[in-house]
Amino acid sequence: MRALNVVLAATLVLTGACGTTDTTSGSDCPNGKVRFGVEPYEDPEKLKPAYEVLARALGGKLGCEVELQVVDDYAAEVLAMRNAKLEIAQFGPLGYVFASQKAKAEPMVSFADGSGKLTSYSAGIWVAKDSQIQKIEDLNGKSLALSSVGSASGDALPRYGLKKHDVADVKLDYAGGHPEAMLSLLNGKVDAAEINSQTLATAKAAGTFDEAKFRQVWKSEPIPNDPITVRGDLDPAFKDRVRKALLELGPQDVAKVGAFLDVTPPGPLVEVTNDTYKVLFDLATTLGLKEEDV
Repeated sequence: MRALNVVLAATLVLTGACGTTDTTSGSDCPNGKVRFGVEPYEDPEKLKPAYEVLARALGGKLGCEVELQVVDDYAAEVLAMRNAKLEIAQFGPLGYVFASQKAKAEPMVSFADGSGKLTSYSAGIWVAKDSQIQKIEDLNGKSLALSSVGSASGDALPRYGLKKHDVADVKLDYAGGHPEAMLSLLNGKVDAAEINSQTLATAKAAGTFDEAKFRQVWKSEPIPNDPITVRGDLDPAFKDRVRKALLELGPQDVAKVGAFLDVTPPGPLVEVTNDTYKVLFDLATTLGLKEEDV
């Protein structure tokens, strides 16, 4: 198992409202504050400003100090919640499967579009336009860049796609993240790379990916967007407050985060349950994934 040390890429202490005094007693906030974990599905330096907005708005609704922590990887986030170092956390869909089993994480909300409908995204495998690889079966004997171990769209689903199409002879290269996997393809270091629809949208908007020069050879079924969860052993009244506060946030409070999740146009957060992520629980069972695989 990889080392599960929690390395904080950023720790930002955000108060509920700038220039005002918190009138809520410390007993209403665990440890006098709420610690909010975020997985590093993008460059932490890009994620921080977006999550500052969300965390500040959440703190204002709760009347609690919110401490934002962008952790080192999926496994570190699960470990942090299991060790009571986080009260709430946003997990990737597959990371949530293990967080629910190992850290008592309970899903509260996820990201909706402007119509209030829960959003989804998809995993994909891309190759250069002039590649001889025309379909996923052609990846036999080739190299494929994946993002990081435990990612739904960047690891498990592409491997599931390979398994379904009986593609067994592939050199897998874990690049360390979604942007890094895409960069491996852009730099010609691999024959193919996973690029999910969220990373694709972000890269196209930034002008760092010219879709005309590449081709998608495989696409997954829709994946429900990331859940924001609460640690299950917390006081039920507090959990209800957090859920209510998140549901009361407006589109403007989550729009910057939604931009990284390909949520266009942004809407409010909407309630989700364990059943929302059943497809991911089934995926973990099919692939025989265990905690150490995250």
